Amino acid sequence: MLPQELIRKKRDGGVLDAEEIAFFVKGLADGSVTEGQVSALAMAVFFKGLTIDERVALTLAMRDSGHVMDWSDIEAPVLDKHSTGGVGDNVSLMLAPALAACGAAVPMISGRGLGHTGGTLDKFDSIPGYKTQPDNELFKKVVKEVGCAVIGQTGNLAPADKRFYAIRDVTATVESIDLITASILSKKLAAGLQGLVLDVKWGSGAFMASLEEARALAESLVLVANGAGLRTTALLTDMNEPLASAAGNAVEMQNAVDFLRGTAVDNRLWDVTVAQGGELLASGGIAGTAEAGADMMREAFDSGEAAEKFGQMVHALGGPADFMEKSELYLAKAPVVAPIYAEQEGVVTEVDARAVGVAVVALGGGRRAAADVIDPAVGLTDLAGVGNTVDPDAPLAIVHARTEEEAEAAAVVVRNAYKIGSAADVTDYPSVVDRIAP
Repeated sequence: MLPQELIRKKRDGGVLDAEEIAFFVKGLADGSVTEGQVSALAMAVFFKGLTIDERVALTLAMRDSGHVMDWSDIEAPVLDKHSTGGVGDNVSLMLAPALAACGAAVPMISGRGLGHTGGTLDKFDSIPGYKTQPDNELFKKVVKEVGCAVIGQTGNLAPADKRFYAIRDVTATVESIDLITASILSKKLAAGLQGLVLDVKWGSGAFMASLEEARALAESLVLVANGAGLRTTALLTDMNEPLASAAGNAVEMQNAVDFLRGTAVDNRLWDVTVAQGGELLASGGIAGTAEAGADMMREAFDSGEAAEKFGQMVHALGGPADFMEKSELYLAKAPVVAPIYAEQEGVVTEVDARAVGVAVVALGGGRRAAADVIDPAVGLTDLAGVGNTVDPDAPLAIVHARTEEEAEAAAVVVRNAYKIGSAADVTDYPSVVDRIAP
């Protein structure tokens, strides 16, 4: 079998069988397929597409290119989620411990920030001592004993995808829904899951700006995941404004602690977190329906059991034993904290969520280059949401910065990200727009 013949076949609109795809993926993993050949196939797929069977075969082959985790010694259903990324999206921080409190096992393998979007691992790095890259023995021990562990991807999970994505990134083929689908799901399948919920976001702060694009990706992901044997549903959620009222790393961690304690809960964040948990508890057989699962999630938060699980997880992975009680003492604080006021009074009618995320990156809360070191303390809090009134007593946001100059620069970006008008001008999008099931 020759790589160039498979490229020619796909270039001409042919359908590759599972054996041909497995051959190509093996070459991806062992280096026998050249970078030029990989980029040529990616471009052929970009223009000609893949059938559902081809996407399933590619996903499974990339899953099997490295280590596949085995949770057979855990009796609880093994569940996880994936978000396509947004601003102020710290759902994972509350979702994992709440699911554990409901009886699930949650080996949550998360990523770092990408572009204007925040990364779950960067948020956990703001906790002193927390190990985001533990060895497999500690990872499995914490999942088994606590019920959840949020960590980073190990080097040998779906290594073929890692190489494929790096080449796609520099050959303008990242945007292929077929290849995005296989990339996301190969890693989730390698994690050994039994149930998955996908949070596919649309709007100004999402990678999929339109609802139609988000729906197409969600449908592809659900079809392929279930075709590969993983029970999966997807929720289409709104990212036309930041999900939480905080954007940054330590500030989003504190926002999550406040949520878990019940002292301050953002309504849209609550809706999305509870909905995702309900889907997963139903997929895992813990709840009879997603609605019943949502009720269990509410009880886990209201009873304090989710907060207790979070504290146990933090301590088991090296963080302070009293983090939940004293998070304010452990999380880094920026030296400059100042309100950002709108230039006119009125009601927030629109937010460019991407611009808000860019402001956080510029403050040092994200990466401009892969080698950049993130400042955990900087970010934005008290972000005004669509429909909120802003005036001299109610700012657009509070900026947390290293210097006065950086705070002023962020203020300019944030002001430009907001549109102010009257209540009649507000378009109110539901937090969860739709549900995609097999």
